[in-house]
Amino acid sequence: MTATSDDYLWRIQRGEGPVLATAIHDGHGLRDEVAAAMKLAEADRLREEDPFTGQAIADVATHIVAGRSRFECDLNRAVDTAVYQTPDMAWGLDVWQGVPDSMLVARSQAYHASYYAMLGALLDDIAKRYGKFVLLDVHSYNHRRDGPGGEPTPQDDAPDINIGTSSMPREQWAWLVDPLIAAMAEFDFNGRRLDVRENVAFQGKGEQTRFVHERYPGVGCAIAIEFKKFFMDEWTGVPDAAELAAMRGFIDRSAQVARTLLDAG
Repeated sequence: MTATSDDYLWRIQRGEGPVLATAIHDGHGLRDEVAAAMKLAEADRLREEDPFTGQAIADVATHIVAGRSRFECDLNRAVDTAVYQTPDMAWGLDVWQGVPDSMLVARSQAYHASYYAMLGALLDDIAKRYGKFVLLDVHSYNHRRDGPGGEPTPQDDAPDINIGTSSMPREQWAWLVDPLIAAMAEFDFNGRRLDVRENVAFQGKGEQTRFVHERYPGVGCAIAIEFKKFFMDEWTGVPDAAELAAMRGFIDRSAQVARTLLDAG
């Protein structure tokens, strides 16, 4: 199964407003030299990517969807660790047929640099126009690592939505983050309320949120949103269409609430 096309680096839709969303692990594409050097099976690669997060952010006026696989270059890691060169960098997975060529790694790192140059230019303009902004950094995570027939991670350790805020000056943004999380927990998700908790399965320590909070102190609030993969079979890659539609509504509603809070603040 291919989650996205491999003929683009990223897609940007620019709209009005101070809220944007990203899906930087949605991509499944590989450039030719990376595909030729990779040992990892496509199904194993897909399992660790975040398919369908791109469609989840589609209704946010400004959004970015990455087209390249995190196994080519992980945009949510610092540039020197963005290429998984050894299994310990990739959940124990043996990614390459041999040690990846240094020039291959350098070209992947150049993609990383280009992405952050683009993101910085976009955010500079949004900050200039609106004063403050919110970036919803949308991801997903596995909870059935013991196989398709194994027991899932207990709910106590795996909320439906994990909000990561550890790189954020949390007290400074509490006026926005606290009511936003409350609104997420109240969202009607196909007739149920989701378990939304903060810094449980993940803490929001990724490179993109760090970049925002370091470059735009007091201006940019980046919130990592991790969907547990309840919306798909993480072993086959098959999604539930109704759950995907609700995800899209959830993110759209979250963006609307964030905009209202920014306007009131």
